[in-house]
Amino acid sequence: MHDFGPKNFNITKKPAYPFEGPILIKKAGVKNIPSTKVELNCSKIARIQGLDEFAGVLFPGNKNHQHVFLAIFIELKYAAGKFLPNLTPLCDTYGFSPRMLETVRSKMRRMGLIDHVSRFNKAYGYREGWVFSNRFSCSWARLSELIQGFKDRKGSLQERKDRDLFMYL
Repeated sequence: MHDFGPKNFNITKKPAYPFEGPILIKKAGVKNIPSTKVELNCSKIARIQGLDEFAGVLFPGNKNHQHVFLAIFIELKYAAGKFLPNLTPLCDTYGFSPRMLETVRSKMRRMGLIDHVSRFNKAYGYREGWVFSNRFSCSWARLSELIQGFKDRKGSLQERKDRDLFMYL
C-alpha cells in the first residue's frame, strides 16, 4: 500500500473491475463532542410530569446518561447553597464511570443547565465548583419569542425577504 493522499484516506493499488486505479477509502473519525440531540416532540414535552421524563427528553435513548443526569441534578438541587465543589464523587456514589460523567456534564453545560464557577468568583466565596444556570430557560424563552416574531412579521418587503431566503440556503 502507498500513501499518496491526505492522512484521512487509505489509498490502495488494488484494481477493481471495471475500474483501473487507486481506490479511496475514507477512514472513520472519532467525534470529540458528544451528541446534543434532544427530543423536541411537542406532545411528549406537554406530558412531562417528572424529572425522569425530562431526562428522557434531554438524553433520548440512553438510560445510562439519563441516570447520570438525574444524579447530577438531584445532588446539585439538594446541596448546600445549590453548589457542588466537585462532581467526581458522584461516580463512586452512583456507580458510573468518570467518562460517562464527563460526557453528561459537558452536554449539560453546553445546553446551559449548569455552569462552572471559577475560584475567582466573589459571589460564591472564591470557591470553585458547579451551580445551576439560567441560560437554558433564557435560551428557550428567547427561541419562543423569535418564533412568535417570525410569525407576526408581515408585509410585502418581508414577504420578499422570506421568499428570497430559498436562494441563500
